[in-house]
Amino acid sequence: MKSSTATGTTATASARTAAYRGRFAPSPNGPLHRGSLLAAVASWLDARARGGAWIIRMEDLDGPRVVAGAADEILATLARFGLTPDEAVLYQSGRAAAYRAALESLAARGLAYRCRCARSEVQGPYDGRCRDLGITDEDCAWRLRLDANATLAFEDRIQGHVEYRVADLGDPVLMRRDGIAAYQLAVVVDDAFQRITDVVRGADLLESTAWQIALARALDVPVPAWAHVPLLTEPDGSKLAKSRHSLSIAELEPAPALVATIAVLGLHAPAELKAAPVSDILQWAVQHWSLRAVAGVRAVPLRDGSQLA
Repeated sequence: MKSSTATGTTATASARTAAYRGRFAPSPNGPLHRGSLLAAVASWLDARARGGAWIIRMEDLDGPRVVAGAADEILATLARFGLTPDEAVLYQSGRAAAYRAALESLAARGLAYRCRCARSEVQGPYDGRCRDLGITDEDCAWRLRLDANATLAFEDRIQGHVEYRVADLGDPVLMRRDGIAAYQLAVVVDDAFQRITDVVRGADLLESTAWQIALARALDVPVPAWAHVPLLTEPDGSKLAKSRHSLSIAELEPAPALVATIAVLGLHAPAELKAAPVSDILQWAVQHWSLRAVAGVRAVPLRDGSQLA
């Protein structure tokens, strides 16, 4: 097999020739929480403010973790907040053939390799121990072959210049041992398929962005522009989790919760909007949309459990 390497340098907003197309990609393994709402609202506002399309993609690849009915609940919850997609929802569970084809393309060019390491064997960044072993066993995961000496860098519309050393990240998994496409591969393949030009999501995915840029280049598909909004955290700085039922937004009153959410993004609406229809709140937010208020901010802690209630 030909030896080759996927490398990354600074990514720009180039390779975007179509009109703005943004997306929100929840995982249906539970109800949306306040952090999910923040990302959804930010991506919707950015698309609307720039006259673009907003798309929902269900990341339902991990069957054992998918909760029955969660996808429908997520869509219903988003609709209550006025966040409806412009196209039919794409479900990743129906895209296995596309992910397999992408992996085969990478493998044929020496850009992917089999890895027999169990997750428990990998502590910290993957050290590439299987990279040059020429493993042919079928019962293996697949990883992207990166240049261990390279730097993966990009310009983020909120976070500015971001860069990571490949040595600090390791080679990402592309396909799991059980044959299910890993998150990084599925995201890049589907962003290209849906012609996504701009991704607005939480700052906890900054490292994934570096991997996804490298993978997009290896697959020779366009690289979207990026904007990573601050991560909404617990007062102690820990990440909000779907597993905490108290954080579900399904039962919140949409208007006050929406006003509180856009306030985290620096949009302080007039007090009367707290009782207004969500369409009025969203229209006001689109008219005042700007990322300047959160520039460089990676986390915003909840002051208490009711901040976005």
